[in-house]
Amino acid sequence: MSSPPVLILRAPGTNCDEETARAWELAGAAVEVHHVNRLLESPRLLDRFRVVTIPGGFSYGDDLGAGTILAARLTHALGDALTRFVEQGGLILGICNGFQVLVRTGLLPGPSTGVSATLTHNDVGHYVTRWVRLAVGPRPDSPWLTHLQDAILEIPSAHGEGKLVTTDPEGPQRLDQQRLVAFRYVDAQGQPTVAFPDNPNGSPRGIAGLIDPSGRVLGLMPHPERFILPYHHPLWTRRDPAGDHFPTPDGLRFFQAAVRAITSSPTT
Repeated sequence: MSSPPVLILRAPGTNCDEETARAWELAGAAVEVHHVNRLLESPRLLDRFRVVTIPGGFSYGDDLGAGTILAARLTHALGDALTRFVEQGGLILGICNGFQVLVRTGLLPGPSTGVSATLTHNDVGHYVTRWVRLAVGPRPDSPWLTHLQDAILEIPSAHGEGKLVTTDPEGPQRLDQQRLVAFRYVDAQGQPTVAFPDNPNGSPRGIAGLIDPSGRVLGLMPHPERFILPYHHPLWTRRDPAGDHFPTPDGLRFFQAAVRAITSSPTT
């Protein structure tokens, strides 16, 4: 399978679907973008894809909370279909608002974890957009992370409700123990941090993304699709004055790693 089929699921208020589609295409995937209503009308559409991606934005205006309405629609109409999709080897990715959706559906952290979580307002009390550093969690068994082990990625972040909270105060520690932390905000020395601005929302243990126990469902707050070309980085001319030796942008590396894992193991 040279070009894994990827579904980008958009809804009213989604505004990162085109960038996300382009990122997957540059990484080598075959992409289709569909409105959520089409999937609601025909859940068997999922059978055509290996990956479902819920991109960033403000689905349904976030009028009842970030990702709440889209999560409710997916849970009530497609909950069983999405569960089967993952059980049969499909992958699900949620970026920013998509991460909020996955948490609110319960797909993350996952019902078997015993941890109930949500994403709430940043500690600083306002929307924050800035570049962040992410350390990759120790899950080489996950197709999302297997080719990113030991990496630190620098990608943009932009959100107002990105702080992970759990009903159990020990929830973040339990997520760690179950190896469900996919990405952490780290400082310039590569150490996990809760301090602003390296951690833009105050999420405990620096949690920036989660993965489910199967390793197939991933959500993260920062936006890898916003760093897929060298000149997306604000310092790109300083990092590569000649313009011909710039390393692969970290956002593109993320998508390439996923495509590589899927194509090297078609039954993943």
